[in-house]
Amino acid sequence: MKTPVLLCVLLFSQSWTFEFIFDGEWESETSGPSDQYHQSWRYRRNVLTSGEEEDFEAIQGNDITVKSYKVESRITLRFAHTTVKSSVLNSGPSAQSIGFNVQIPKRAFINNFTMNVNGNTFVGSVKEKTVARNLYALARARGKAAGIVRTNSQSMETFRTEVHVPPGSKVEFELHYQEMMQRKLGVYQHTLHLQPGRLVPLLQVDVYIFEPKGIKFVTASNTLGEQFADLTKITHTKDKAHIVFRPTLQQQRKCENCTESAVDGVFTVNYDVDRESNAGELQVSDGHFVQFFAPSDLSPLSKNIVFVIDVSGSMWGLKMKQTVEAMKAILDDLSMDDYFSIIDFNHNARCWSEDLVQASSIQVDEAKKYVQSIRPNGGTNINEALLKAVQILVRASNQGLIDPRSVSMIILVSDGDPTVGEIKLSTIQKNVKRVMREEFSLFSLGIGFDVDFDFLERIAMDNRGIAQRIYANHDAAEQLKAFYSQVSSPLLRTITINLPENAVNNVTQNRFDKFFSGSELIVAGKLQPSDLTTLQSFTTAAAVSPLTPLSLFRFENSVFMPCLIIVVLLFQANMDLNIQTEADIRELDSVLGTHQHSFSGFARQMWAYITVNQLLAERSLAPTASKKRRITQRIVALALEHQFVTPFTAMLVEGHDQGRAERLIADSPRDSKHGCCSATAPLSRPPPVQPLVYSNPPWLLPTVAPNPKEVAGVHESIIPGHITGVDSDPHFIIHLPKSNMDICFNIDSRPGHILNLISDPGTGVTINGQLVGSKKMKNNKIQTYFGTISIYSKTDSVQVIVGTDRINLMEGRNNHSFSWGATVELALNRMRVTIVKEQHVTVMIDGKISVMVVLHRVWKKHPVQVDFLGIYMSSDNKYSTQVHGLIGQFAKEPKVKVYGVHEGADPKKKKATMEVKGNKLAVTRGWQKDFRRDKKRGSDVYCWFIHNSGKGFIDGSYTSYILPQLDSFLTAI
Repeated sequence: MKTPVLLCVLLFSQSWTFEFIFDGEWESETSGPSDQYHQSWRYRRNVLTSGEEEDFEAIQGNDITVKSYKVESRITLRFAHTTVKSSVLNSGPSAQSIGFNVQIPKRAFINNFTMNVNGNTFVGSVKEKTVARNLYALARARGKAAGIVRTNSQSMETFRTEVHVPPGSKVEFELHYQEMMQRKLGVYQHTLHLQPGRLVPLLQVDVYIFEPKGIKFVTASNTLGEQFADLTKITHTKDKAHIVFRPTLQQQRKCENCTESAVDGVFTVNYDVDRESNAGELQVSDGHFVQFFAPSDLSPLSKNIVFVIDVSGSMWGLKMKQTVEAMKAILDDLSMDDYFSIIDFNHNARCWSEDLVQASSIQVDEAKKYVQSIRPNGGTNINEALLKAVQILVRASNQGLIDPRSVSMIILVSDGDPTVGEIKLSTIQKNVKRVMREEFSLFSLGIGFDVDFDFLERIAMDNRGIAQRIYANHDAAEQLKAFYSQVSSPLLRTITINLPENAVNNVTQNRFDKFFSGSELIVAGKLQPSDLTTLQSFTTAAAVSPLTPLSLFRFENSVFMPCLIIVVLLFQANMDLNIQTEADIRELDSVLGTHQHSFSGFARQMWAYITVNQLLAERSLAPTASKKRRITQRIVALALEHQFVTPFTAMLVEGHDQGRAERLIADSPRDSKHGCCSATAPLSRPPPVQPLVYSNPPWLLPTVAPNPKEVAGVHESIIPGHITGVDSDPHFIIHLPKSNMDICFNIDSRPGHILNLISDPGTGVTINGQLVGSKKMKNNKIQTYFGTISIYSKTDSVQVIVGTDRINLMEGRNNHSFSWGATVELALNRMRVTIVKEQHVTVMIDGKISVMVVLHRVWKKHPVQVDFLGIYMSSDNKYSTQVHGLIGQFAKEPKVKVYGVHEGADPKKKKATMEVKGNKLAVTRGWQKDFRRDKKRGSDVYCWFIHNSGKGFIDGSYTSYILPQLDSFLTAI
C-alpha cells in the first residue's frame, strides 16, 4: 500500500466483537484535484505525521500474555506473501482492549485478515468500498469498536486494530499482505519490522525463497542489536533458501534479569538471482506469464544531467547541509563522458552554467564550490526553474552537443510547494510537459512533508521519470545519494517486451523509457486457451535517437523458434537489443508442486499486483472525471477478484455470534492522488482489454524458422562450402579456388603465443589467435589449441574477442560482455556479429570479410583436453593487396603443382611432390575435419598435408607470425 493515511476515531464498546477501518475523505468528482484542495490536504497530512515518533508495539495492552508471535514470508520469483500471526491472552481481572499492530511496506496490498476470539472466527473478504462502508455503518450503529491505521515513517505504514475482550479471553490475530520485490542496485530487499514490545515465549521469523533460475546470494541482517547477531540461520541451496530467526525467551531479554524485550528493530533479507548477463527470464504458471528483464555486462550510457535544487528559506539548516553533502558526492560520481549543469532556485532561478559542461575534474570542483556557497532564502519558483532546466537540454540538443546514445535527465530536489511565479500545480505540470522532449526525463525528490509529494510524483510520471520522498532526518544525504545511484548508470533506452498476440492477453505495461544498472523490468499477463506447450517473448531495447521509428513485433505460431534467446545490438547512432526467449507452459507448475514452501499462486497475484499499481498511476494522470471512473472500475474489479485492499476497496471481516452475523471492516487509507470516483456498479469481472497488435520494426533483423538440422544441434554456416580455417590442435586448411585444391599444415607452437592469421592494413582488419595448452603431456608433447580469437577493425575501433567462456565486444572505452548462453546478433559500424548459443560466432565485416569461430566443449574432468576454438574463413573474402598472415597471404593464390603421386606406408595416405613458391615439398594425401555443421563428428576435407609447420608453403617461418598483442598487425616478413 503506497498511500498516505487519515486517522479515524477509535471507539470502544462493552462487546468483545470489534471492527476496524482505514478511511478518510474522498475527492470531489472534478476533472482533477484543485490546488486549494491540495493546500488543505497538505496541512492535514502534516498534523498526522506529528505522531510518527510515537512508540510502536506489535501487541498493546496491560495484563496480557503474548503466547506467540510468528512472521512467515514465502517469496517465489520475486513475489512475497507475508503472514503475521499472534496469539494473545487477556490475563487481567477485567475486560480490556488488546491492540494488534503490524508495520507493512507502503507498496504492499493487505489481502486477508482473520481473527479468532474465544473460538469465534472472523474471516475477511474484499468488497467494493461503498458496499463495505454501508455494511460497516450498520455495524458501527450497534456500537462496535473501531481501529486506526496511520502512516509511520519512510517506506512503512502501520496496520492497527483493537479488540475489547473479557478477562480470560484468548485472541488469535492473522494478517496477510503481498508485495513484489523491487530490484535496486542489484539486490532484492525484503524488510520485516519486529517490535513485539514484550517478551514472547515463541517468537519466530521464517523467510522462504524459491528462484528456479538459482539464487546468486542471500544475506540477512538486523538492527536488533549485537546480541542477536549469530541467531539468524540461513539454509541455502541452488534455487531455495530458508532464513530462520528464533530467539529464545532468555535471548530476547535486554539483560539477564530484565523483563523488557530487546527485540526492537528491522529484520532484512537481501538476495539476488542467477541470470545470463544478456538474457531475460520467462516463467509461466497458473495460466499467467511473468517476464523478467535485467541484462548486465553492458557499458553505461553517458548522461546529460541538470540538477535543479530548491534553495528557498525553508531549506535552511539541516536540509541544506545534507543536500550540499549529497550533491558533492554525486558530482564526484560523474564521469568524463557525462555533461551537467546546476540550477538553484528560490523566488528566482539561477544557472551555475547556462550550458551543459563536461564533467571534468576542474568543472566538478567549480560546481562543488558553487553548491557549497549556497545560502537558502526567499520563496519557491519551481515553474521557472524547471523551464530553465529543459531549455538547457533543448539548446544542447539543437546545437548537436548531446550524443544520441546518451541519456538526458533533470533531477529536481525540493522541500516545498511553489509560492512565487506560477503557483497553480496543474499549470506547472502542463508547462513542463509542453516543453519537455521525448528523450528527456524528470526525476523528483521531495524532502520532508512540507512538499506536495503527489504533485512531484505526477510531474515525474508525466515526463518518463519517478519521484521519491526523502525523509528529513539524519540520513537524508544518504537517501539522496542512494536515489542517484539507482539512476546513475543507464544501460538501455526504449525497452519493449512483446508476446504473441494470439497466445496472451491482459499484458501489463510492456514499454519502458529506460533501464538502469542493477534494476529490473517485469511484464506479466494471462495466457489464452491454446494447445501450445511453450510460450515465447520478444524483447527489444535501444539507445537510439527518438526520431527512429519503433513499433512492435508480430509473431506467428508457424515461425516459433526452438528454445533459444536472440539478442541484436546496433551501435554508434543506434544500439538495439533483441532477446527472444522461451518457457515451457507446464514445467514451472510441476516444480512448484514439489516445493511446499513456495507460493504457487505467485504468477496470478503478481499480474494483478502490477496491473492495479499501473492503473493507480494511470488514474493519477487522468485528465477527466469520466476517465478516472473507468479506470476505477477496472481497479475495483481486479481488487475483488484478487482480494486486494486498495483505495477503492475495503476488507469486510465477518463472523457469527449466536447465529447473528458480526461485520467488521478494513478500508484502504485515503489518498489525494487517487481521490474520487468509486465504481458505480458492481462488477463481476474486469472489463475487456484490447488485444495488443504487433508489427515489425523497420530496423529488425529478419528471423526465420529453424532448419530441421538446427533443432538437432546442427547449424548451417553462412560461410560457403569451400573454406579456409584452423581447428583442433591446430590444423590449418587452406582452400585454393583456382587450383580447386585444399592444402593442410599444422603449427607446433607454445601455449600463450599469439599467431597472426589475417593482417590487412588496407582494410584495417587483423585477426589473431592465442594458443592454450592441454592439461598435461601426451606422447611427450603439450598439444596446443586456439583458446582466444580476436577480430579487430582498426578503422572502426571495434574488437571482438572470442573466448571459450565469454565473447567480449570492445568499442572504444566501452566493453560489452556476452556469455555463450544466448544467441546474439550485433551490428557495429561495418561489423556484424552473430552468436549462436553454445555453437559458434560469425563476424561479417563490411559485407566483404566473413569469419566463423566454432566453440568446442570437452568434458570438464577430461584428463588431457581443454575447451578450444576453431576458426573458418570464406575463400571469397575480399582483402586489400596488403593482406598477409598465416592465412591472409593466400588471398593472392600461389601457383601449385602436385605430381608423382604414389602409394605410401598407409594405403589411405598417398604421397606426392608439390612445387610451390619455388620449393619442392614432400606432401601426404590425408584429411582434416570441418566442424562448422557438425561439432561432434565433423565432415572430412581431403587435402595435401605439408610437414614441418608449413615450411616452404608459408612465407618464412611460422615464428615470424607470433605477435605481442591480440590487436597487433603483422610487420613485413
